[in-house]
Amino acid sequence: MRGQILAVARERFRREGYESVTMRSLAAEAGVDAALISYYFGSKSGLFAAVLEFAISPADELAVLLRGDLETLPARAIRRLAAAYDDPEIGAPLMLGIRAAIADPELGTLLRAGIHHQLVERLTDRLGGADARYRAGLFTSQMVGLIVSRYLLSAEPLASMPVDEIVRLLAPSLRTTLLGPLPAGARPGGGGGQASSRAWEP
Repeated sequence: MRGQILAVARERFRREGYESVTMRSLAAEAGVDAALISYYFGSKSGLFAAVLEFAISPADELAVLLRGDLETLPARAIRRLAAAYDDPEIGAPLMLGIRAAIADPELGTLLRAGIHHQLVERLTDRLGGADARYRAGLFTSQMVGLIVSRYLLSAEPLASMPVDEIVRLLAPSLRTTLLGPLPAGARPGGGGGQASSRAWEP
């Protein structure tokens, strides 16, 4: 039943937007009592947050990324985000979520809490160190900024830039945010010598 509600809500939110959809109309289309939606999700903002996670689970995505080398995490994260947001089935509800979070303070608070709990805290644990929480938070903020600039604002040149070029230009600074500056003459991933343009690739 919960999955049925989520499927109906996902389509309605995608088609009509967050503000236009009511709990009562969702319940009618899903064939359930509105009280059941409140029982499962608490509120419309809670339901919407569940719809976003139904489209793509940030915790699951981060778990996959954290299995690899932290040196290459920025490049892999950029590529995974681009793949998700360029996919209409995944990207559309995610963009709807960003727009709704800007318009609805309650949803914005919920989304920020989810980002902190599912992304920042887990990345903090993986990084370790006294300032790990700051580094994890800054990295996450930069990734959110990338999403907003490229997909919500369509800011050029970022909006039309090939993903390979974004990785080449942005991954080094993201790596510095996560792990600190490289020693002079060192290259990402270990070893000495001049870093190549492909050194940030996974």
